[in-house]
Amino acid sequence: MDTNNLLNHLVTAVLVINTELKPCYANAAAAQLLGVGNHKILEQTLPELYQLMGVEPQLLRNAINAGQSLTVNTAALITLEGQHHTIDITLMPIENDTNLSILELRQVDQQRRIHQQLNMDAQQQAAQFLVRNLAHEIKNPLGGLRGAAQLLSRELTSPDLKEFTSLIIEQADRLRNLVDRLLGPQRPTQHAEHNIHQVIQKVLKLVEMALPSNINLTRDYDPSIPDIQMDPEQMQQAILNIVQNAIQALEHCGGDIVIRTRTQHQVTIGTKHYKVVLALSIIDNGPGIPAELIDTLFYPMVTGRDEGSGLGLSIAHNIARLHGGRIDCVSAPGHTEFIINLPLQ
Repeated sequence: MDTNNLLNHLVTAVLVINTELKPCYANAAAAQLLGVGNHKILEQTLPELYQLMGVEPQLLRNAINAGQSLTVNTAALITLEGQHHTIDITLMPIENDTNLSILELRQVDQQRRIHQQLNMDAQQQAAQFLVRNLAHEIKNPLGGLRGAAQLLSRELTSPDLKEFTSLIIEQADRLRNLVDRLLGPQRPTQHAEHNIHQVIQKVLKLVEMALPSNINLTRDYDPSIPDIQMDPEQMQQAILNIVQNAIQALEHCGGDIVIRTRTQHQVTIGTKHYKVVLALSIIDNGPGIPAELIDTLFYPMVTGRDEGSGLGLSIAHNIARLHGGRIDCVSAPGHTEFIINLPLQ
């Protein structure tokens, strides 16, 4: 049996590297993970093939020279194209050859995202249940308060006193609107086939009218993506909320926002596995999201801004869920990426 052909059928990236960290073999999965051709992998040293990998090159060299194994779990990998992955790294010496070792890079993005999503969905459902109950408790007396203010306004003749009842009604309406936003969409609406790029364009048309001059918007579309079953108004709202967050992150320092559409294969969303999904990425090169907010980013009322309501991402996440999708977030200083994943027919 041809060993090379066998290794090319593995989904795990496998490379054989020497003490100078130069690969002398790479299987097809390694080329796909690193985003470069096989011939380029063999022409360069390993550190030249990525922007960041969660293990120092000298640590790999020391392990190869000593003929030792090395394991690093859940390390970050950033490719030359800027793709972010989470990988498990295993280095194993080759018997009878002190200069070569096998380097195995196994992607754990999918498993990690599934685990995170299940945890996040459970916690968010509990949070939304609490918010819904609290919202209904607020709306009931709020309606009575507004009605009493209207009745009192009819009995008053003094314009000065009517000004106070008008203020009560105005603030009651404002609070009711906030409660309605807290509740957000709760049930799937009628979906029909729509082109995702037309939906994105409507959002960007709105955004560009008031876009600060120090922020650049770039479109990077895959025109081959088919129409998707969706509620276009809800999807516009979800995309708009995320794009506005990116603009707010860049409004003081300036920068770039990239809207990218791609397809991804063999993706699990929740407990369902899909052969192909849409990956809509909204990327900015701002300061990044504080680490303490990452795990609760999509919860209601969670925000990193003093003037923020903390509702935009929660509503976007809920809209994605109602479309059978999910939203992932990867953030570090200089690169924040929100990915809306939606199943394709």
